[in-house]
Amino acid sequence: MSQSQQWIDRNDRVIAKTYGRYPLVPVRGEGCKLWDADGKEYLDLLAGVAVNNLGHCPPKVVAAIREQAGTLLHCSNFYNIPQQIRLAELLCDNSFADRVFFCNSGAEANEAAIKLARKYSSEKYGAGRSEVLTALASFHGRTYCGISATGQEKIKEGFAPLLPGFRHLPFGDIEALRAAVGERTCAIMLEPIQGEGGVNLPPENYFRQVHQLCDEHGLLLILDEVQTGCGRTGSLFAYEQEGIEPDIMTLAKGLASGVPIGAMLAGEELAAHLGPGTHGSTFGGNPLATAAGIATLETLLNEDILDNCRSMGAYFQDELEKLQQKYAFITEVRGRGLIIGVEMSIEGGEMVKTAMAKGLLINCTVGKVLRFIPPLIISRNEIDQAISILDDIFSETV
Repeated sequence: MSQSQQWIDRNDRVIAKTYGRYPLVPVRGEGCKLWDADGKEYLDLLAGVAVNNLGHCPPKVVAAIREQAGTLLHCSNFYNIPQQIRLAELLCDNSFADRVFFCNSGAEANEAAIKLARKYSSEKYGAGRSEVLTALASFHGRTYCGISATGQEKIKEGFAPLLPGFRHLPFGDIEALRAAVGERTCAIMLEPIQGEGGVNLPPENYFRQVHQLCDEHGLLLILDEVQTGCGRTGSLFAYEQEGIEPDIMTLAKGLASGVPIGAMLAGEELAAHLGPGTHGSTFGGNPLATAAGIATLETLLNEDILDNCRSMGAYFQDELEKLQQKYAFITEVRGRGLIIGVEMSIEGGEMVKTAMAKGLLINCTVGKVLRFIPPLIISRNEIDQAISILDDIFSETV
């Protein structure tokens, strides 16, 4: 029996079956490569689901984690944490925000954003103004608040009753959004690009129109940048490419290169509505996570990662469009930076398994969209390797 199979058998005995796991046991990673327990090498175009933006085990982040682990792992948020302060400074200096709240995940960051929006609206306008408008096909996390905000029914099945106060409208339809705004509405919450929903891009000027709608009605604009933030779209944050600034932004995934972290960002006046005792997180922003975040963000800011993301994203999309011309079942290639979707007229689940057998790790979302979210350091040669494997898979599918 292989080493991998031994681990899989042990997994099946003790781990909750909340994931449809593939028969892969990763034990080592470097850059865009993963190796399993039997020594097989994989080209990883999933990157821990858009987490490993700097690749696996980026040296500067690893060094920061090692140093911090030997100094101070955790302390209470009753105290001032230098690493947390420095990461917040970096985030504020490079975004619209003045204040940061740290937590442990994207779902928690989104919960904090919704709490802040409702607290602000209650204190400014009075009770009852608490509705949050979100989008169909959206994804905002697995907590009760997260699934209530999410616009995918499959996420909600079996968990009723959900939390009230959310309505879901078609993504990109400004008129539907405008018609839904009422006296109870306090905020609009959207992803700049819907990742889990199928790599859905907004129409041109959509977010400018949403921003204007919020201004007209005194609503807060919350941008869930859990997947698009930290360089994924070719700018540090996706909102920069839309020509707007949100009132609240949430981050997680790529912020600390794999160490669990989440963040909610807001301006000074708005953030003041979450005062002492209104919200908290035991592990949020602890020294280890924020040390990893500092090293990650400094690398994104000081090296050519964003340039590489833009150039390699354009190259990858061009090569995928060539495959589209070759295979009729590919109906659309879309993306920005290094979040790219290939929509097909056929199911893609088996392609993911075939790709894994060929040493390529990819993902399929909403059944028929292959999603590519590789490390932002990916090279042209690695993209060519991926395209060659995909071409083989597609040719076997015809």
